Amino acid sequence: MTSEELSVRIRLRAWEMGYKAKASHMGGNFSMADAISVLYTDILNIDPKDPDNEGRDRVILSKGHCCAVLYALLAEKGFFPVKELDNFGVDGSMLSCHVSKKVPGVEFSSGSLGHGAAVAAGMALNAKLQNKDYKVYAICGDGECNEGSIWEMVMFAGQHKLDNFTVIIDANKMQAMGDTKDIMNLQPLADKWASFGWTALDIDGHDHDALRAAFNAPSDGKPKVIVSNTIKGHGVSFMENDLWWHYQIPFGDYYQKAIDELNAELERVAGNR
Repeated sequence: MTSEELSVRIRLRAWEMGYKAKASHMGGNFSMADAISVLYTDILNIDPKDPDNEGRDRVILSKGHCCAVLYALLAEKGFFPVKELDNFGVDGSMLSCHVSKKVPGVEFSSGSLGHGAAVAAGMALNAKLQNKDYKVYAICGDGECNEGSIWEMVMFAGQHKLDNFTVIIDANKMQAMGDTKDIMNLQPLADKWASFGWTALDIDGHDHDALRAAFNAPSDGKPKVIVSNTIKGHGVSFMENDLWWHYQIPFGDYYQKAIDELNAELERVAGNR
């Protein structure tokens, strides 16, 4: 399965999961779906049959509220049965509505913003200290970059030249209560990270070729940040750039409209294989 097809499949599954569980954060789930699809299809050294292999690459979803597409991806990749997705948000299920370490393929339970990225930097340092060659990736939101702990991590990773560490910022320009530029203007974001000793790339986060190139680009002996410019709610016309879909749950006619659009897109990308 190509990364393009996977990205649509996981949006479709996440939407169905959200509908059944009455769960929100669909907009932020959809904006990051392309980046994680490329990461897990074309970049990572992982084995779903041996998810705890010591040599595996590590991924931490620091924006842990957007776990539905990650769960869907892990199921599609064979870390656990797809049928288990029906239990998303159900009491007692391993599939909680913030990402959980109980799930095969998940490295760290997150949700308190900024924490996951800091833990990922520690993992990258640990690999360096033990002369291990695995790589570490953290997926953050641009609103998450308001957190002071993010900038402590940025300084720490730059200081230690963690060139085995990549942060992907899902820069969809929106956060819980408004546009990121109005709440805490982060621009120029890539330049800020570069000033702390990072290799910083600024790309279209829905262009799979650009994502692959960014992941594979040399880090020049530094940690790497990929500012993945995205659209909140990408892939469903009525959700795109609409803050309402940060907290709104799938419901009513919206549910079927999204299903129809995503199925049409899935048919298109599958036909292009």
